[in-house]
Amino acid sequence: MILMVVPADIFKSFTKLNVLIIGDVMLDSYIWGSVERISPEAPVPIINVKKRDHRLGGAANVALNVHALGAKPVLCALIGDDDDGKKLVQRLHEKNLSVDGIIVSTERPTTVKTRIIASHQHVVRVDDESDKVTSSTEQEQLWKRIEKLLPQSDVVIFEDYDKGVLSAALIEKAVDLALKLNIPTVVDPKKRNFLAYQRVTLFKPNLKELREGLKVEVEAGNQSQVESAVTLLKNKLNAEGVMLTLSEHGVYIDFQQQKIKIPAHAREIADVSGAGDTVVSIAALCVALKLSPELIAELSNLGGGLVCQHVGVVPIDREELIQESKMLV
Repeated sequence: MILMVVPADIFKSFTKLNVLIIGDVMLDSYIWGSVERISPEAPVPIINVKKRDHRLGGAANVALNVHALGAKPVLCALIGDDDDGKKLVQRLHEKNLSVDGIIVSTERPTTVKTRIIASHQHVVRVDDESDKVTSSTEQEQLWKRIEKLLPQSDVVIFEDYDKGVLSAALIEKAVDLALKLNIPTVVDPKKRNFLAYQRVTLFKPNLKELREGLKVEVEAGNQSQVESAVTLLKNKLNAEGVMLTLSEHGVYIDFQQQKIKIPAHAREIADVSGAGDTVVSIAALCVALKLSPELIAELSNLGGGLVCQHVGVVPIDREELIQESKMLV
């Protein structure tokens, strides 16, 4: 058994970092209630509403995680010219998050995902959104913000939820600028732009995204398949590294000539929503600090597991992460 001590000054160093997050922001809305009877109109439960809540989701949840870890996030994203967009901006202000990169668009609605939860069970989700690719006007607005904000950053996170904000052309221009300025780039991908993230520093898909993006069959428990698929992906992207999240099987990282498999920590899982946001946030800060691949994977894996113990999309608790990371096995 090998024990790895995580230096305390890592978390202090997080506070010095500026992080640009480019991607799809959304409102995660929750309706909490109880089920006391079945509807006479159809065989579905009737939810007696007890509470409603609106939280920051998507790239905005990544910003929350980065902020919770002590770093300074700046979002670059589109929202609609609507009430939900106003709610999202209000939540950003309430959480002391910058709105310098937020662009209001008249061409699309603010993305809202409404989850109905009864007796601690996720009953149904309702999505109100547009996933059309951004117009040339929106692209130009986004690029002007990126050009201004990226040079001030220590790391760039691309948080892609396939809602249209990130196009192949915008990705290429942003990565080119980051490379020119020697600023690392970390990606949380989705299907549409999966292979568009050429020459990035660290690419972080989950297993489903890897299968769909490469059109290959990979079993999480088959290490040979995992390694082969990650090598193939790394070569296709010409990326410096790939970190693959494997749910209950942990994470696998291929970065800086090191290939490491980190097992998951045994936990009681309440909700996996938002775990990927936490993982990419921790990974990006670690990459910015030039930490070892092992530490990047260990801390990211630990943080992703911790947020899964909570119902709903929640950011990482920094103190909880510090305590649990003092001695990793």
